[in-house]
Amino acid sequence: MSLRPSTIRARLAGLLTAALAAVALTAVEPAPQAAQAAACTGTSGVTVVVDYAALGGGIQVGCAPGDPATGIAALQGAGFTVTGTQRWGLAFVCRINGKPTAATDPCVNTPPATAYWSYWHAPHGGPWSYSSSGAASYNPAPGSVEGWSFGAGAAPGITAP
Repeated sequence: MSLRPSTIRARLAGLLTAALAAVALTAVEPAPQAAQAAACTGTSGVTVVVDYAALGGGIQVGCAPGDPATGIAALQGAGFTVTGTQRWGLAFVCRINGKPTAATDPCVNTPPATAYWSYWHAPHGGPWSYSSSGAASYNPAPGSVEGWSFGAGAAPGITAP
């Protein structure tokens, strides 16, 4: 059976569309702009606070300049490296700047409820609110503050800068 050229083109177009959709679903966030190791000023970007206290570390603050499209983009734009799980990708943040270590969590599935990166939002100087959206789908506004804290869901240990 011979296929007509128009049928072949239609099938190739369908395959190409499916392939592009698959790539879009697995794409990594775009490369961030240069980060600042301090809180953003005004609405110049999104301030990101990462609390490592439960891992024996301190608290770091960075600025993701501009208008990052997602909480993940803000985290990366503020200069933090992010590792998701093997099963879910960046839908579940497993490591920030290599913490916890691979010996502690191999990052295969969802982290346990007692040892995960919780995600928070706050206005400058305001109270933290636990995020009801995942960081890959939340769009933080310039001038806002994003928070990450490792443990069993406690808010970052400082007031939103």
